[in-house]
Amino acid sequence: MNNFSQNYYLYKKNLLKLLIEKSYKKGNFTLASGKQSAHYLNCKPVSLNGIGLQLISNLFLELIDSSSKAVAGLTLGADPLVSGVIVTAASKGLLLDALIIRKEVKEYGTKAGLEGPILKEGTIVTVLEDVVTTAGSAIKAINKLRENNFMVKEVLSIVDRKEGGYEALKEQNIQLKSLFSIEDFI
Repeated sequence: MNNFSQNYYLYKKNLLKLLIEKSYKKGNFTLASGKQSAHYLNCKPVSLNGIGLQLISNLFLELIDSSSKAVAGLTLGADPLVSGVIVTAASKGLLLDALIIRKEVKEYGTKAGLEGPILKEGTIVTVLEDVVTTAGSAIKAINKLRENNFMVKEVLSIVDRKEGGYEALKEQNIQLKSLFSIEDFI
């Protein structure tokens, strides 16, 4: 991890092509952050496609900090991302666990806010995101992980919209690593 393979740039080029074809729209949109934008990116048509998820997962594995022992993300957008990354890691002989962070704590059973294997306190977890705008979703995920005594050093995203997310994460002592920025689409 972190030593870019010869396939990194080819994967990145192919992923960008898929994202432009299947995920990017131009028009008038209200984003999850409440902001208005002329550019909309919904990465789910690509992250829920076998080839797309394979490209994302391989690229994320190139970026992930080698001290990370797990990946996590807020449901629903991160569900395919965390699953794809751990399966791709396993196929390469790398051990990574995954956690899915619920938006609402279950009201029944164990009343869990996190789903996944039981990890030791202090485990370093990397948060995965599809699109970062203000980093609100990523910060929710980070806070939930910290409440459960995990360490978070970084967020990996497919796209950084460059609308304050990087700065918001930096204030939390979190590094944002993105495969693309909005400039790659316009």
